[in-house]
Amino acid sequence: MPALGATGPRTLLRRLREIMAEQISAQSRLDKLVMLIATNMVAEVCSIYLRRAGKYLELFATEGLNRAAVHKTRLKEGEGLVGLVAETGEAVNLSDAPSDPRFSYRPETGEDPYKSFLGVPIVRGGQVFGVLTVQNRAAVLYSEEEVEALQTVAMVLAEVVAQGGLFNIAELDEPELRADRPRMFKGDGLSEGVAVGRVVLHEPRVKVERMIADNPQEELKRLEDAIGKLRENVDEMLDSSELDLTGEGREVIEAYRLFAYDQGWRQRMRDAVRTGLTAEAGVERVQDEMRVRVQRFGDPVLRERAHDLDDLARRLLRHLSGDGSIAPGDLPNEAVIVARSMGPAELLDYGREKLLGLVLEDAAATSHVAIVARSMGLPLVSSVEGVSDSARAGDGIVVDGEAGEVHLRPMPEVVKTFEIKRALRANRVAHFAQIRDTAAVTKDGVHIKLMMNAGLLLDMAHMRESGADGVGLFRTELQFMIGETMPRLADQIEFYRDVLEAAGDKPVVFRTLDLGGDKVLPYARFEREANPALGWRAIRIALDRPALLRYQVRALIQAAKGRILNVLLPMISDVAEFNQARALIDRETERARLLQLPQPRQIRVGAMLEVPALAFMLPQIMRSADFVSIGSNDLFQFVFAVDRTNPRVSKRYDPLNPPALTLIRQIVHSASESPGDLSLCGEMAGKPLDAMALIGLGLRTLSMQPANIGPVKMMIQSLDLREVSQFVDRLCGRTDGSLRPRLAAFAAERGIAIK
Repeated sequence: MPALGATGPRTLLRRLREIMAEQISAQSRLDKLVMLIATNMVAEVCSIYLRRAGKYLELFATEGLNRAAVHKTRLKEGEGLVGLVAETGEAVNLSDAPSDPRFSYRPETGEDPYKSFLGVPIVRGGQVFGVLTVQNRAAVLYSEEEVEALQTVAMVLAEVVAQGGLFNIAELDEPELRADRPRMFKGDGLSEGVAVGRVVLHEPRVKVERMIADNPQEELKRLEDAIGKLRENVDEMLDSSELDLTGEGREVIEAYRLFAYDQGWRQRMRDAVRTGLTAEAGVERVQDEMRVRVQRFGDPVLRERAHDLDDLARRLLRHLSGDGSIAPGDLPNEAVIVARSMGPAELLDYGREKLLGLVLEDAAATSHVAIVARSMGLPLVSSVEGVSDSARAGDGIVVDGEAGEVHLRPMPEVVKTFEIKRALRANRVAHFAQIRDTAAVTKDGVHIKLMMNAGLLLDMAHMRESGADGVGLFRTELQFMIGETMPRLADQIEFYRDVLEAAGDKPVVFRTLDLGGDKVLPYARFEREANPALGWRAIRIALDRPALLRYQVRALIQAAKGRILNVLLPMISDVAEFNQARALIDRETERARLLQLPQPRQIRVGAMLEVPALAFMLPQIMRSADFVSIGSNDLFQFVFAVDRTNPRVSKRYDPLNPPALTLIRQIVHSASESPGDLSLCGEMAGKPLDAMALIGLGLRTLSMQPANIGPVKMMIQSLDLREVSQFVDRLCGRTDGSLRPRLAAFAAERGIAIK
């Protein structure tokens, strides 16, 4: 069966545009559309189904079926092949549709003679508006070219439908109620703080006015020019010192830049434009297909990548429209951004001067925009379903990032309460600055080391600001991820030397390359894995590709001339694995000695305890390792079999529950039998209540984000460690789902500062 009739896809698109411009009724326009598509697809049937209120699909127009069925034939969402297309957002291509068990026979349509069936979703912005189908009597599959052609037509239809070009869009679904009354939403607090301000709706979408290309080669050139400008814009963002992003926030934007240079994304857009779409329409089509796939599979890693690519696509559309500034416009004072979702770079576009807070419907604690929000010091509440539809620009709003609450159009009494809470928090921040240079010592005289996490040279400025005792975790992979090629040995040596000099006499623990999973080098090939967190990553890559580890260790050894060098090996599963990696480090040390190269005064090699198996080998590993660092994020992810990037399950198990605390207690007890040091780095180290429990279990070194050192230090200075240790030890025997309420009550009774 040929893909198209006498005309090609570009001619078809031009004729579609002509029909859209005709001054005729909406129904007449639809009738002409299905007739045109049927003729050009050499199809005996072409039908358009659109979504209506009550979640069902209604036959709006047909060529080939019984026209008396128009506006009468209706299918529930998921019912029949048409419902299947709408539900999955994927094309359905069958040679013998009536024999398929999902086929739903509707006698009023008269479709009995037709065997072959091709249905594609009419999608815009990740939302399925309807289904476009073609059918024939011959029992054959439609070709890939035909599927591609019908998807292109559906994409054009989606834009026209969504913009009300055929009829009032409100007819297709039930209107959302937007009352003026106050409303309170409960979500997840992903970044602490309190904001009292005015709603600014995040509406970054650029309206695509022109869908069909007059000159495809010119459109390809426009696309390439816009991609070039987009990349320049992202590079400038990273080079700007205005926002001074550090730590994980900087890491996220570095990864975002990699997406901007992704060749697969660029090629898919080029392919879409070659079908006859404008550059803008090609960008829209690729992103709509991405959103539908992500929603279908529900993979959190893919979802986060899709958010970043959505952000990039919107920026690209702005460049195509001529608005290269990518500026969101002038913000009112005390602005609180409300959005369904947002990419990290879009948040940075708003700047920090007038922005008070952020409310999102879709973001997890480890999502890129959440990490950047924390880096900017913005309170953030997510998983607030329906807030985008309820909020209006200029509405009063209160955001409580600690309690995970959003108050929309709050009463004056509510505003006053949160103004007081915000003032108290500001006083606490001032107090943190006062205790910056004091030691983290408990009331009964026990000193706790509070280290900071870092990943770039810019992070080192926070050591002095936070009063950190050193760097407990320096993520070295960032230097490898931000370039287009492997950093040269001389560049690595200079970089590590600068980090050590910035630390002065304080220790720095360099974690060797933790690659794999979602951390992929732009100049290296990594195969896609079904479970990347459990796959070929970190030390596994280093041992399979030892030259990479030796190359990095060589740079670290020369950079640490005359100093103590602390090297941390990630993702260690057993002692033999650690010993194999340490042997590589020893070989490089011996090489440096023989060549009379600069050497450290001492090299200490540690193991990161993230894989539960290593917890059963603590005495043995600590006879080989100089220190062990518990990576609580991955450790608990593996212990509870919970993907911490998946919002559906990430909150299901509280780290402050009996199994988690019992595991930490056992690790501490096992480590106490050996001379090596034990520390913990991870999210829970930076939360005062969680840190109180960890200290009570026997940990004496914690590593966290610099901003969390002040609150944790204040908590430590207000507690009696003997009391805490006894209480936490008793809690380990309980069966509560979470021990957080009991720990919070204990802290309140003893006057321990946990807020």
